[in-house]
Amino acid sequence: MTGYPAALALTLAVELPLYVVALRVRIARALLAAAAVNLVSHPLVWLALGAAARFRGGYEIFLLPVEIAAWLAEAAMLRVLLRGEGRDLLLVALMANAASFLAGLLLIGL
Repeated sequence: MTGYPAALALTLAVELPLYVVALRVRIARALLAAAAVNLVSHPLVWLALGAAARFRGGYEIFLLPVEIAAWLAEAAMLRVLLRGEGRDLLLVALMANAASFLAGLLLIGL
């Protein structure tokens, strides 16, 4: 498996367990919320960075702003989906996104 399916699978494999442990809500609720936010944000990040990569230096220029937008969007979606339940949603979303980002970097050898 390569390309987008592999990237999504890696993201879900890394982030879902972290969300389950860190959110401190029922496991099923945490899994559903984590899957939902990733199924919304991941394709948007993929498309945005793919478009940016078509321009010289675009990927590097837009990587950090796009990742920050994904983090903040996921935290906001978690707040809505969990109706404010859970703890430290900004921190949890940051931790999950940073972990999957680093896993991706390690996988491609950077």
